[in-house]
Amino acid sequence: MADTALDGLIEALRRLPGVGVKSAQRMAYHLLQHDRDGARRIATALTDAATRIRHCARCHTFTETEVCGTCSDARRDARLLAVVESPADQAAMERSGSYRGLYFVLMGRLSPLDGIGVADIGADALLARACDGVVEEVILATGFTAEGELTAHALAQALKARGLKVTRLARGVPAGSELEYVDLSTIAYALVDRR
Repeated sequence: MADTALDGLIEALRRLPGVGVKSAQRMAYHLLQHDRDGARRIATALTDAATRIRHCARCHTFTETEVCGTCSDARRDARLLAVVESPADQAAMERSGSYRGLYFVLMGRLSPLDGIGVADIGADALLARACDGVVEEVILATGFTAEGELTAHALAQALKARGLKVTRLARGVPAGSELEYVDLSTIAYALVDRR
């Protein structure tokens, strides 16, 4: 338990991913010593976001409305449903400008070692959404980590059992990269997924 306001701030900053005690201390000291106005702006923005932002009723991404702007956009192709792990992944796909379908955000991925199963990532809601009679193809756009692959495999089995077309994002050598600097597993997957 925090003894002082400074201890409380440091403990709060430690909740951020990748932030340890030393980093949290540096941030706290910086804000208090050099940027009190910035500290107040951060506090206000966090309070505002925690109060106003919720999950979209259709895709589970973050939004301030019942249904997010992407789900309510009539120009999107409702026949395509991309399944991503997080709103950050959805934002990355949107920045590419190459996908015009809709999304389902899992808000996580399977991780048996951490006790995270299919119920914890919203698989039932995904299956209900995918089986709405409009979706024709589900694109599994989970990460290429062990957990992302496990998640894609489990979801693919459940979706295919319901007669849906299921595809997976291709993986391979990044555009503009030199082969000698690409990791071996990426080269191996690129060979398997070649076209």
